[in-house]
Amino acid sequence: MKSTLFASAAVLTLAAGAARADFELTILHTNDFHDRFEPISKYDSTCPPEDNAAGECFGGIARLVTAIAEARGQGGTRLLLDAGDQFQGSLFYTRYKGDLAAEFMNKLDYDAMAVGNHEFDDGPQVLTEFARKLETPLLMANADLTGEAELREQVQKSVVIEKGGEKIGIVGLTPLDTAELASPGPNVIFTDPAQAAQAEVDRLTAEGVNKIILLSHLGYEADKQIASQLTDVDVIVGGHSHTLLSNEDEAAAGPYPTMVNDVAIVTAYSYGKYLGELNVTFDDAGALVSAEGAPKLIDASVAEDAATVERVKELAAPLEEIRSKVVAEVPEAIDGSRESCRSQECEMGNLVADAMLERVRDQGIRIAIANGGGLRASIEAGTVTMGDVLTVLPFQNTLSTFQVTGETVVAALENGVSEFEEEAGRFAQVAGLKYTFDPAAPAGSRVSEVMVMEEGDWQPIDPTKTYGVVSNNYVRQGGDGYAMFVDASDAYDFGPDLADVTAEYLAAHAPYTAVTEGRITRK
Repeated sequence: MKSTLFASAAVLTLAAGAARADFELTILHTNDFHDRFEPISKYDSTCPPEDNAAGECFGGIARLVTAIAEARGQGGTRLLLDAGDQFQGSLFYTRYKGDLAAEFMNKLDYDAMAVGNHEFDDGPQVLTEFARKLETPLLMANADLTGEAELREQVQKSVVIEKGGEKIGIVGLTPLDTAELASPGPNVIFTDPAQAAQAEVDRLTAEGVNKIILLSHLGYEADKQIASQLTDVDVIVGGHSHTLLSNEDEAAAGPYPTMVNDVAIVTAYSYGKYLGELNVTFDDAGALVSAEGAPKLIDASVAEDAATVERVKELAAPLEEIRSKVVAEVPEAIDGSRESCRSQECEMGNLVADAMLERVRDQGIRIAIANGGGLRASIEAGTVTMGDVLTVLPFQNTLSTFQVTGETVVAALENGVSEFEEEAGRFAQVAGLKYTFDPAAPAGSRVSEVMVMEEGDWQPIDPTKTYGVVSNNYVRQGGDGYAMFVDASDAYDFGPDLADVTAEYLAAHAPYTAVTEGRITRK
């Protein structure tokens, strides 16, 4: 943010009178890949081979290998960056943890990666093992790792990379609420991202580095906010919110790049569906004087690298017995999209909440709450396999049952809508319960008209009454901000796997038809 920029179409150029630009850099970037090594469908779930052969699929690591090679083949000075969340999201992670992410990131020769919240899903040790195998710098400036000595040896706050004879500083940022979103354990202390970033930027500029990139896993809205606060930052390459930026796609959340305080902000959706490409120019003083580009759609027009296809087939072989088991048939697709399940009643949320509640209803449980962020894909119409279910529910969560008052249930629903504007994963999908919320009201006072199904009729929730609730072990133990459940009575976190419960429910109710039925009302 060391110059004044203005927009003309998709190009941003310095106002007249500035020094002539002399250093051009292309930033290739990915984010939120989530172990989607195989091609994905339009629903972001695994794409059947026959559909891939018909040209109906997107992404996949084999296409990404080709796209990056083609981009590099155009010449010029280039960086390849990843803004975090390589981990979690398919059976590949369930079996291989971080090994495949490290293997393919090394193959693609990334220059740097930010630590995302999902890199902590299996604790610091799995992240440490991944970092040891990764040949690129792993960055996280806003965490105190003093209590995790092995991880501390593997993670840097920033890195300075020389490209084209110029020094470029790259600073990594991770969500402040990662302790709620994942499982970093008690020894990793997350700190304010803006303060941590500015401190690291100041250190780099004092060393003479005048081109600074934030590699941020904070999310698009947070990136815009932090850009307005910081000095001496030129570019933010973001992730976490799975946001598409584009100058052509009407569904995009904003322009590519989005300019805030003369900082160029970019992000490239998720799951390897796009490869971001930002072209920037700096003048002799290191000031950003132009920024333009677009995310490239990785569709069937991008050829799959043959060697990578064979490697993925080899790695997928041990997964086939699990993923090919037929669970049920569904006449219509079941919507589990991020846009739906983190902001409103969604079909997948109803399915999973209903499945949980039916499984434990005979234990006196009356309410089910599922966090929208735990639902990771939609299911297409037709044959549903266990692989499909595990793509939707990849976290290996178990059913948790517990007892809380109606007042606590309402507090949980308030938590669920407290970050509605950010499409946060805490949004509550429910069964045996319905509620209304007003996103225009202050957080903490948005929920009203909470009703519980009792003896076949909807009854207003009683704040003093104790209710039996089922959720998953992650939510019950305080994940996604559900701290009100941590001290619940009669808590049992070791029920059956949520994916198994959902698969069995689909089978028992075949042919299952997706529904939304007014469980959640937005004012």
